[in-house]
Amino acid sequence: MNEPPPGARATRERNAGAAPIRRAVLPAAGWGTRFLPATKAQPKEMLPLIDKPLIQYAVEEAVDSGIRHVTIVTGRGKDAIEGHFDVSGELETVLAERGRTDPLEEIRRISNMARVTYVRQRQALGLGHAIACARDAVGDEPFAVVLGDDVIDADVPCLAQMMAAYRALGCSIVAASEVPPSEVSRYGIVREGPADADDPRRARVEDVVEKPSPTEAPSNLAIIGRYILTPGIFAALEETPPGRGGEIQLTDAIRRLIETEPVYAYRFEGARYDAGDKLGFLKGTVELALKRDDLGAEFREYLESLKL
Repeated sequence: MNEPPPGARATRERNAGAAPIRRAVLPAAGWGTRFLPATKAQPKEMLPLIDKPLIQYAVEEAVDSGIRHVTIVTGRGKDAIEGHFDVSGELETVLAERGRTDPLEEIRRISNMARVTYVRQRQALGLGHAIACARDAVGDEPFAVVLGDDVIDADVPCLAQMMAAYRALGCSIVAASEVPPSEVSRYGIVREGPADADDPRRARVEDVVEKPSPTEAPSNLAIIGRYILTPGIFAALEETPPGRGGEIQLTDAIRRLIETEPVYAYRFEGARYDAGDKLGFLKGTVELALKRDDLGAEFREYLESLKL
């Protein structure tokens, strides 16, 4: 029988009573410059994939994974996000008066599905800085991070898959997926150890490099926008200096974290769409629309009619 990686069994025994994941942090303070001019006067997170804004997909994944408290890290010009998850009394009244039952139930569901709180990131100084801004809201317990740019369509939510791995391991976990070698410079790239004997989808992280060149990348295994982090990440962030562009990178802090505690990469199941990229956004729109009961058949017929 294969033996687990060195220290893995001890890690599991030490973390057998690990605290549950009760809160998710959603960074949403960036400028969204890749989608200008659409994002000049509206948050990128409110761009709709079909009929739902990106930020809603992220919140729904957290809720579907069993998390009920969501902290969104916002910045200047992001008021529309707060409005989306707030109660809209006037709209509810209009819909009720017009007998629009289905949309009325949907907007009520949105405002009630999670306890949403907000933290302000006054300057967009990187993902690591955004996570540090949420420290007081998170407290001294492990938490999840969901990046709205990565929309993941899966039978079991990606975050739920990672939470199951966390219950087994009791340590920080990053979602991971292989990308083409030509794209490694867009991601944090992982060097992983041997696959875990109990679940080959997870392996201990030995090193991680932020946006390396293809010749310097330790692999083509990229960190995708889902994390489960222990409170130790905050000490690591405090010790992490600004990197490229003056930003504090979460990847650099994770690199420090693995010096003091184990971190695992988890190869999730599901289709991931990079909605922070125009082509990825279009792919996600098309493929998710084709899966919709109310749109799929007619939309497929239309696509097949195109003379491409």
